[in-house]
Amino acid sequence: MKKAHLMMMGGLLLCLGAGAQTDTTIVQPASPDTIRVGSIIIIKDGKEQPAGSSESEKRRSYTHHKPSRWRNNISTNWLIVDLGFVNHDDKTNYASAEARDFVHGQTTGHPAAKSDFAVKAGSFNFNLWLFMQRMSLVDRVVNLKYGIGIELYKFYYKSDIRYIEGADPYVERQAVDFTCNKLAVDYVTVPLMLNINPNGKRGKEGLSLSVGASASYLYGARNKQRSDDFGKQKFAGDFNLERWKLAYVGEVGLGPVKLYGSYAITPLHQYGVNQHPYTVGVRLSSW
Repeated sequence: MKKAHLMMMGGLLLCLGAGAQTDTTIVQPASPDTIRVGSIIIIKDGKEQPAGSSESEKRRSYTHHKPSRWRNNISTNWLIVDLGFVNHDDKTNYASAEARDFVHGQTTGHPAAKSDFAVKAGSFNFNLWLFMQRMSLVDRVVNLKYGIGIELYKFYYKSDIRYIEGADPYVERQAVDFTCNKLAVDYVTVPLMLNINPNGKRGKEGLSLSVGASASYLYGARNKQRSDDFGKQKFAGDFNLERWKLAYVGEVGLGPVKLYGSYAITPLHQYGVNQHPYTVGVRLSSW
C-alpha cells in the first residue's frame, strides 16, 4: 500500500510540473506597442484605436501610407484674372501692293498708313484663366507652370475704318465720324512657362519670375461702332484675322503683386498688314 501511495504521489507531481511550463501558443503582450505570439513579435504603430473600431479599421492602422510625391509637387490656382493694356507693333510696309489692296478708300495724297490702324490708349486686354498649375521640377524653386483660359483683346481705333467680311475681307475707310470704333478679338489660350521661385517652400513671399510661350485659337471677332448718323452697329466675322496665335508670355511677382506681359509672334491678320499685338497689365492671383 505504501508503494502504491508513493507511485500515485510521484505521478501527481509530474503532472503539476508539466502544467507549470509556459504555453507558447498564448498571446503575451511584450510592451504597449508589441504583441508576442510564441516566437513571433508583431509591432504596432503606437496609435490607440477608439472604442468600437472594427477589426478591419484596426488592421488598417498598422499600414503606413506615404503621401503621393506628385500630389505634393503640384499646386493649383483657380480663376485668375488679368487686367491690362493692349496695342500692336505695326511692321507693315504700307507702300506695298498688298497693303494698298487691303485698305480701301484711299485717295490721292492720302494713301494707306499706320494712322489707319492707330489705337487709343484706352484699348485693353482682359484674361480669365480657368486654372493654372505649378509643378515642381527642382525643390519648388524651378517649376513648370501651365493652364488654360480665354484672352479678350479690345482695340479702339482712332480712325474711321470698318472691317468688311466676305470672300476676300478688307478694311474700308468710312465717311462717318465714329464716336466709338472697336475691334474685339477673343481667343482660347494655353500658356506654358518656366517658373523661378527662389523662396521655394516658403511660398508667396519674395520675388518670382515666369517666362515661356502660349498657343491660342481665335473663336470670335466683332467690329462694334457707334456714330451720331447710324447709332450702334455690330459686325461679326473672321475679318482676315489669323486663326492661330503664338506669343511670348511672362510674369514677374513680388509677394502678392504680379505683372504680366505678352508679345504675339504671329501677326494679327493673315495678309494685308503685319501687326503684332502686345499686352502689359496686372495679374490677380493667389500665388
